[in-house]
Amino acid sequence: MELGAFSISLAVRNLGESRAFYEKFGFKAFAGDPSQNWLILKNGDHVIGLFQGMFEKNIMTFNPGWDQKAQKLAAFTDIRELQRQLKAQGVELVSEADEGTTGPASFMAVDPDGNQILFDQHV
Repeated sequence: MELGAFSISLAVRNLGESRAFYEKFGFKAFAGDPSQNWLILKNGDHVIGLFQGMFEKNIMTFNPGWDQKAQKLAAFTDIRELQRQLKAQGVELVSEADEGTTGPASFMAVDPDGNQILFDQHV
């Protein structure tokens, strides 16, 4: 099962303070919009999303169709197929991608310990 690019999405209290903290570890702003309270930081292939006021808990994020540089992959497993495979294995989803659509979509699962896992396809 190919899940695409991986990142951790952090719910932060202060975007500027969090950015400055992670920059000390060598992370640099890669994408985002500070005026909308979010930034994506990179250090090599490691990606951290900082989100102020957008959600309560940290989220593991997989992006089907993207590599770690947010570039579209030539071939990838569509998010709806990933959703079907996980549901067939008994994974309960807290939100689902519309099976009748194509292109960008998302779904979310929660692991047994309450950790949120977002599958977010942008292509």
